[in-house]
Amino acid sequence: MGYLTTHVLDTAKGVPAEGLKILLYRVSGNSHRKLVEMITNADGRTDAPILPEGKFQPGSYELIFFAGDYLRASGQAGEEPLFLDQVPIRFGMSDPDAHYHVPLLLSPYGYSTYRGS
Repeated sequence: MGYLTTHVLDTAKGVPAEGLKILLYRVSGNSHRKLVEMITNADGRTDAPILPEGKFQPGSYELIFFAGDYLRASGQAGEEPLFLDQVPIRFGMSDPDAHYHVPLLLSPYGYSTYRGS
């Protein structure tokens, strides 16, 4: 069975992003259905898969990373409004048996993502 994991790295400080809130939504057309809310641990990961086996279904999803709250808490926030506040990543998962990993590499003025392993 497939499942989804994520993690967040603070590339400006060179450390995992601890305490960052993440929401996961299932997306269908213009409809979003919230599935879960999690907080990253000391390793910048969620304590369990954000979408575990048994709840996984192929389809379109969106992760929303609350980067602004993390940047404020870590002393990296610039002037308001922040350049990056909430970072949405919309992606598709087609293989019902695959492990999908969608990490976020974050700094106050930029981010990147990729399909990890």
